[in-house]
Amino acid sequence: MSKYSPIIAAKAVWQMRIRKRPFVLSHAINSRCNMKCSFCEYWKTEGKEMELNDIFKLLEEARAFGILVYNAWTVEPLLRKDLPEILAYAKELGMVTSLITNGLLLEKRIDELEKLDYLSVSVDGTSSYEDIRGVSLDRIMPGIIKAKSMIKNPLLMNCVISGKNLDDIEELIIMAKDLGVKISFEPMYEFQGIENDTWNDMGIREMDKYRRTVDRIIKMKKEGYPIINSYTYLKMVRDLQTEFVCHANDIILDVTADGSIENCRIHRKPIGNISEGIENVWENTRKLRKDTARNCQKCLFFGYVENSLMYNFNLEVAQHYEWM
Repeated sequence: MSKYSPIIAAKAVWQMRIRKRPFVLSHAINSRCNMKCSFCEYWKTEGKEMELNDIFKLLEEARAFGILVYNAWTVEPLLRKDLPEILAYAKELGMVTSLITNGLLLEKRIDELEKLDYLSVSVDGTSSYEDIRGVSLDRIMPGIIKAKSMIKNPLLMNCVISGKNLDDIEELIIMAKDLGVKISFEPMYEFQGIENDTWNDMGIREMDKYRRTVDRIIKMKKEGYPIINSYTYLKMVRDLQTEFVCHANDIILDVTADGSIENCRIHRKPIGNISEGIENVWENTRKLRKDTARNCQKCLFFGYVENSLMYNFNLEVAQHYEWM
């Protein structure tokens, strides 16, 4: 969290390293989506969603537990009509607010999100975007431009690198610079439960081309383009190397749309429910979470890796990673 104030950074260290508690509440705020991306598993099952008052109670309990960042994400947060009320309540409790969206409803709804601090929009390509996402890139660009003029902190475009968009990466970075926004990268993770045909079509298969593409990302970062990833992480992405100690479940409390608490977005099996109390679940699952992290094959989701490296005081990451 290198761009946060020293006070918030100190609170993060106190919360995570001394109190041994998470700093971020990552809330899968609903179970519906207005895109049907073939590589995503989240939209395929529309389950129960928490009522507004239950979310308010979750926020109160999370804040009392010391959590200072509220991140609303999946499946598509902007489909919740009460999202502005949720963000406003989190802000009222003293939390930093962030949102991850596919951007389709951004132009229509950004005016309502006065209490939003950080915004991330998934943009996986330029000419390949429609092939990947099933809609035209022109559908989301007006929302990005409008949001950029309204959000005080830099807007982030996040790109998942796949076999479909290797030829688009440089153009996407230049577009980010021209728009005055930040950009992040992470490699596609091949979730179980997705059809093999999808991975054969979208998976990273041309490894030499893939590595050259990531080397180009590294070079463009050195040239001053607005890429938020650290060099340490980008080199791991290039080499598909996961030799790091994962602290995702020390940093982030993952709560699903129905109130289940999960270890992380990879290990989807619930470890508890908010009805049991955040503190109770956290304390009762310490060994389970530690064992899960130790035995995990690890992913390369940039938020997990970068923040795990920060947790271990990696100096290069602290210097060059620019997001939370």
